[in-house]
Amino acid sequence: MLKIRLRRMGSKHAPFYRLVVSDSRLTPLGKAVDEVGHYDPRCEPPRVEINSERVDYWVGKGAQMSSTVQRLVKNA
Repeated sequence: MLKIRLRRMGSKHAPFYRLVVSDSRLTPLGKAVDEVGHYDPRCEPPRVEINSERVDYWVGKGAQMSSTVQRLVKNA
């Protein structure tokens, strides 16, 4: 099953996240099928950029969003 979830990037104490579509059986750092956005919590206010067309496409194909991604998409 495919999941839309966050992949942590950046260095220690400087997190940066990408929203990726990947197989739920793989680790979040495993190969991603598609990248649909990114999230930078260190900005004020936190910066979220999401390609809503791609999110809708993958949800239509059966991908499920993690709870954090659902919150980010709802607020974006």
